[in-house]
Formats: sequence, C-alpha cells, structure tokens
Amino acid sequence: MITFDPDTVSARIAELEGELGQPGFWDDQTRAARVSTEHSRLSKRLERYERLQREHDDAAELLAMDPDLGAEIEAQLQPLRGELARLQEDALFTGEYDGGDAVASIHSGTGGTDAQDWAEMMLRMYLRWADDRGFQADLIEASPGEEAGLKSATFTVKGENAYGIMKAERGVHRLVRQSPFDSAHRRHTAFSQVVVAPLLADESEVEIDETDLRIDTYRASGAGGQHVNKTDSAVRVTHIPSGIVVQCQNERSQTSNKQTALRILKSRLVELQEEEREAELAKERGAAQDIGFGSQIRSYVLHPYQLVKDHRTDFEVGNTQGVLDGNLDGFVHAYLLAKATGRVV
Repeated sequence: MITFDPDTVSARIAELEGELGQPGFWDDQTRAARVSTEHSRLSKRLERYERLQREHDDAAELLAMDPDLGAEIEAQLQPLRGELARLQEDALFTGEYDGGDAVASIHSGTGGTDAQDWAEMMLRMYLRWADDRGFQADLIEASPGEEAGLKSATFTVKGENAYGIMKAERGVHRLVRQSPFDSAHRRHTAFSQVVVAPLLADESEVEIDETDLRIDTYRASGAGGQHVNKTDSAVRVTHIPSGIVVQCQNERSQTSNKQTALRILKSRLVELQEEEREAELAKERGAAQDIGFGSQIRSYVLHPYQLVKDHRTDFEVGNTQGVLDGNLDGFVHAYLLAKATGRVV
C-alpha cells in the first residue's frame, strides 16, 4: 500500500528550496515556474499532513482524559479520515504533469443517436464530479448531434492533481440500456471515448510547425435569437501529421478561439507522446494495448440489471444513478492504486 511519506516530502522540499536559492534561477522562466509550482504544491501537502497529525493527537489526548466522549470524538475524526485519504491519494501521482490541470474531450462512438446521447450524459457526469471535488471545470466546445446529444465536447479541469486524476478516465466507456430513441424500447449498446491531456501553460516549450496545421473557421452554435453568433468565430485546428483535431467556440473572438485551440493542441501532442511511451512500456512488459472502440475500460449497465464495472480493476458499484451523477471517486482511486502497484498499465 502506497502512503504519504512526510520525510520523503520534506527532503524533496529541501531540494527544491536549494534550487530556488541558486543564482540566476529565474533566468529560465519555464524551469523556474515548474520548480516553484512543485515547491508550493508539496509544501501545502506537508502542511495538511502536519495539521491532520495535530488534530489526531489532540483527539487522542482528549479521549484519554475522558473516555465518555468516544462517540463525539469519532464523529469529529470522520472528516479527518476523508482528508487523509486524499493525502494518501496524492502519493500516487508521480508523472511530470500529474499535479497540474487537464483538458478532456469526449467523442461519441459506435451506437448512433444513443452514442451521442451517451456523450452528453458523460459530460454532465464529469462536470458534476469536478464540481464535487472542488475543481474548476470550463466547457471549451460542444458539437451537437443530429437528433440528440453531442458528437463531441471538450472541457478543462483545473485544480491540484487534476490531470493525474483525470487520467483514470482515459479510454472507451460502454453504456447498455433500453434506448429512449427506439420505439420498441429494445436494449442498445453505445460507446463514447474519453481523451485526456495535461493542460499546458500558454508559454509552454512545445513547438508546432504552422505548415502542419489546417485551420478552419465556422459559425459557433448558440441559443438562437439575439444570442446567435453571426460571424465565423469558432475555430477548428487539424494537426495533419497526427490527425488530431481541436475545436474551440467558447471565446467571443476568432483570435481568442484560435489561441485556446492551439494551446489544447499542444497539450494533446504532449499526451500523444505520453501514450506512446506507455505503449512502449506495455510492450516491454508483454502487455498488449488496444484502444479501439471494442476495448471499453468501463461498462455502465442500466438494463436488465444495474451495475457500473471498471474492467481494469474489477471495481464495481450498483448505484448507477449515483455514478452518473458524478460519484466517480471510487473508480478513480481503484485505478490509481492499481497503476501505482503495477497491476494495470
């Protein structure tokens, strides 16, 4: 079991403070920002641990003085246990970008209108989950389906460890239910894919050759009436070598949408490198990776029974509505723990 180690964290903080004090440290702004961000993040974690330790020691001392207060003290310790679980979760993040923000895209797959409806259900699920965790989630783009739902959607998630946590959701998600779009109410299966990348800073060092890009503009979808967008302010950027397509329509101007789209494209290119590295590691371990639409990481079965099951960890929950309302922490923690201990790639 991987746990939070205050001694290791303290040693790393001391190393970072040594770097912060070096002459000319701020000459390299990119490196300086990375080091100072890590120092701030680890310092906050250590402060949280020390506060939890003090509160636990105070409760133990009070219980020793008055055993009759056992039930009351136990109630006071419950929130501390939740905070401690989050702190232990922090120890699972070791990747270069894990502590930072994330950008996620949902793409409807096989299943027609049901898949597009499923993509919209997933977007609602993630936005609720992000809000419950205290993250800031912002919708960047949403492309409506022909009849219902969404063809795709892109959103950012900002907060401590957002990318490290969101990585647990990468892959294909499968929905089984009685279709509301089938007049005979037959059971249908639909798929949607989640792509997650680290949200890079505007001044990131990733270089993109302009000749590798195809940039298209189009009219952003709106609510209609006086709010309908009458100019081609939305931007679609295609990176020709990789085939990655990024869209943005939430900003008011075409220039702002283009800047946001290019920032997300850089993030996706970094993620592509990460995926290639992980695939190579998996190959070395003898584990084959299939990212096709038949290789779902999780199934959400609403009919004929109720169950959400993660096929990587076997973690499952019977309260399907709770999961669709954003209760994802159990799945995320099970995956992070399995990955940290080498049980999943």
